[in-house]
Amino acid sequence: MEITDLNTVPAPLTFLCLASFEKGHRTLEELKRQGCRVFLLTSLSLRDKAKWPRESLEDIFYLPDQEHQWDAQDMIRGVSHLCRTQQIDRILPLDDFDVERAALLREHLRLPGLGETASRYFRDKLAMRMRAAESGIRVPEFTATFNYERITNFLEQVPGPWVLKPRLMAGAIGIKKVHHAQEVWDRVHAAGDEQSFFVLERFVPGSIFHVDSIWSAGEMVYAIASAYGTPPLKVTTGGGIFTTRILPYGSEEDLALRAMNERVLKAFQLLDGVSHTEFIRAEGDGSYYFLETSARVGGAHISDLIEAATGMNFWEEWAKVEIAAATGRRYTTPQTRKDYGGLLVSLARQEWPDTSSFQEPELVWRMKKKHHIGFIVKSPRWERVEELINVYAQRVRDEYHASAPPLDRLRE
Repeated sequence: MEITDLNTVPAPLTFLCLASFEKGHRTLEELKRQGCRVFLLTSLSLRDKAKWPRESLEDIFYLPDQEHQWDAQDMIRGVSHLCRTQQIDRILPLDDFDVERAALLREHLRLPGLGETASRYFRDKLAMRMRAAESGIRVPEFTATFNYERITNFLEQVPGPWVLKPRLMAGAIGIKKVHHAQEVWDRVHAAGDEQSFFVLERFVPGSIFHVDSIWSAGEMVYAIASAYGTPPLKVTTGGGIFTTRILPYGSEEDLALRAMNERVLKAFQLLDGVSHTEFIRAEGDGSYYFLETSARVGGAHISDLIEAATGMNFWEEWAKVEIAAATGRRYTTPQTRKDYGGLLVSLARQEWPDTSSFQEPELVWRMKKKHHIGFIVKSPRWERVEELINVYAQRVRDEYHASAPPLDRLRE
């Protein structure tokens, strides 16, 4: 059942949503549909590019940005100025990079939600690992890159290869796999005064999974587990085709991953919201390791995949969870299907790839973006989804696929 009687709230809730990139349209629209007032703060560089759902917004405010980076003090001053005439009830970050900004504003305005310390567990890869390890959750061996003696001891005690990860980037952006100690030192020294913004950890070969979940009042009320095809790091650094598919419901992997996800996010004290969390199952011993988490909807069209298979849209449910938390109501998930789905996305050498030859009845979504090709398939049978994703991946590899240099920083 969905939230009921939201129109009986004495006064409309007012949300300020932060979006350094264009995303979250369904959240903005759902907040408005539920009777909330919605303001949007976004990057000035998006003014003439983004197609925001203006009918759902009271107003849009723009901050000057350098590659979607905002000046924190400008943001605080601007939002504080807005608060002179508008009572803001909640702040909602729509992108991974907005989580810290939302926390900073909440602290300044004394609003509910993740504060600066708590938000670190969902943004800072070092904080994630430390919190998980302290809670008895298995993580690959790691070290901060603050102290040279500790780095030396780590390299001597933990066999390579290793991965050097930016602490505050999203996904696989900027991650480097290194095989020799001297290469680690070269990269650390090359970072100069920025070298403390990395974490070094053992590379664990294995299968990568993600669990996408909804949380209300500190409880995991819904979770769905999926398996990547080629690991995202390999796609990002070596080129390749991104695929993921929902795991068989009730399988050993499904149950283990959802249980581990619940354990992680309870340790991180996520109260209300949504999360995309990644795990690896090691080739060597089959153990599951926690990799990273977030307090936002999964990117790369994963929310579209989940909606195709279940009928539930995570962006919309996020809005409902936040409203429930703000009004003291109980959130419950809508009724869902248990179909299976698979997602494929690739760069394409054609500007606008012709995908008309893909005609299977299970095909429910096609990507429409320059130099990209992508599909979502769904079926009540997991085996059929697996078959189609494998066939489509081979066709895309042969007829469409292109690769690009790995991302070291943000791009649109």
